[in-house]
Parts: sequence; structure tokens; C-alpha cells
Amino acid sequence: MSDQQSTDITARFRDAMATVCTPVAVVTAMDGQRPHGTTVSAFASLSMSPPSLLVSLDQGSELLCLIVESGIFGINVLGSVQSALAAQFARKGKDKFGDVAWRIDHGVPRIAGVPHWVAAEVMDTATAADHTIVFGRALAVESEIVPPLTYHDRVFGTHAAL
Repeated sequence: MSDQQSTDITARFRDAMATVCTPVAVVTAMDGQRPHGTTVSAFASLSMSPPSLLVSLDQGSELLCLIVESGIFGINVLGSVQSALAAQFARKGKDKFGDVAWRIDHGVPRIAGVPHWVAAEVMDTATAADHTIVFGRALAVESEIVPPLTYHDRVFGTHAAL
């Protein structure tokens, strides 16, 4: 495949994937006493036996290293009114938790006010392309019925029933 063909397929793929509506979450882990987190849309339920999920993180991610080292992580699934929180954790930098209310729950940062939260232990990892998929077994779950924050066509939104 030529460089031009590769560039074309990458652009077409990026545009196609932008049309897929995805949920938005902040994945968290601890570095000693310091919380770390990043916004993701590449996460999903995996199995009910045992209750498990998966999340995909860039191989160069500092958060990925913390998760693999500690063996535990949090998934803070955001609600429709939390787009500013998603944007805050999507940026680069170390002070993402600066003005965010949070606490440690089951060894991981739990962001206050998120409608869905899971603490998970790492079951396995798999590397594909430039990402690592982390498979986690749920240790704790709390959830409430709140319209979700979604990402579609490069903007935040929510789901509406037909």
C-alpha cells in the first residue's frame, strides 16, 4: 500500500468511526497518593461471568503503566451534563483532578457525581496496533439511571429514546 493510500484509508476510517456513537468515561488509577485519569470512549462490557469489562489505552499512556503496575483501575462513566469533565480529563497534563471532587474507593479514584462507577482488577491485557486493551473483573459497581454522555461526530451529546 502506498503512503497516499494509507493516508486516504486512515482519513476515511477516522471519519467513519466519528459517526459511531460511543459512551464516555474517565479511567482512573492511583500513583501513591496522587490520582491519575483520562477520558476514553473505547470501553465496553465484556462478560457477566465473571462481571468484566475492557478499556483500550494508548501504549504510551502513563495511566496504562499505573494500571498494569497496580493491577486495579476505576471506570467513571459520565452523565449527559458532564461534558466539561470529559474535556478536562481529555487534555494533557498532570493536574486534571485540581478542582474535581473525588475520593478513593476500592483503591481507585472515584469522581463525585458520576452516574456509573466500576472498580476493576486487571485480569489480562492484549496489545493491538498502538493500544493495549485492559480486561478487568468488576470488584465494585454503583449505578443510577441518568442520561449518558455520548460522543458522536466529534461532539458530546446524549442518547434519546425513539
